[in-house]
Order: sequence, then C-alpha cells, then structure tokens
Amino acid sequence: MGKYVLRLFVAGATARSRQAILHVGKLCETELKGRCQLEVIDIYQQPNLARDHQIVATPTLIKEFPRPVRRFIGNLANTAGLFVELNLVTKAKIAV
Repeated sequence: MGKYVLRLFVAGATARSRQAILHVGKLCETELKGRCQLEVIDIYQQPNLARDHQIVATPTLIKEFPRPVRRFIGNLANTAGLFVELNLVTKAKIAV
C-alpha cells in the first residue's frame, strides 16, 4: 500500500485547531500506521500557502497523494466520514 500525503490547514492555536490536529493525528496513527505524511500549516504563519492552496475556511484537510486530491473542510471529529470523504477507505473496509 502507498503512502498518504496530507496537509492540514489551521488558524492559530485555537481549541478548534488543536482538536483538528488531534483527530487527524489519531487517524494517521491508528488507521494509516506509518503510511502517512502529515503537514500541519498555520495560515497565520504561512498565508502564502493558504493562498496557493485556495484555503477559504479552517480547518481544512487536503489529501494530496494518492490522487485524486480530496478536501475536507470543517469538523474533523467524524473519522468515519473523513475516511469516506478523503477516499481513504479500501474496498475491504467498505464491505465490513
């Protein structure tokens, strides 16, 4: 199985940003076990990256690789929904 490249855009050190980082980190640790490269980007510290990736709301999680690119905007607490939205579900997981 290939490696996933994820970018999480957050806005500062808010409670919402911390929650998003925790949820995505847990997803990477438990479900993607060593197959995940996660980059957390604070749009206040790196506004050019937010502009380049056309970020209009935070938190935003982007699955860059494998293709196709997928975006998930808003509450990242629903990891089951996150799996589906980011197309991380394998055929075996769908059948279960």
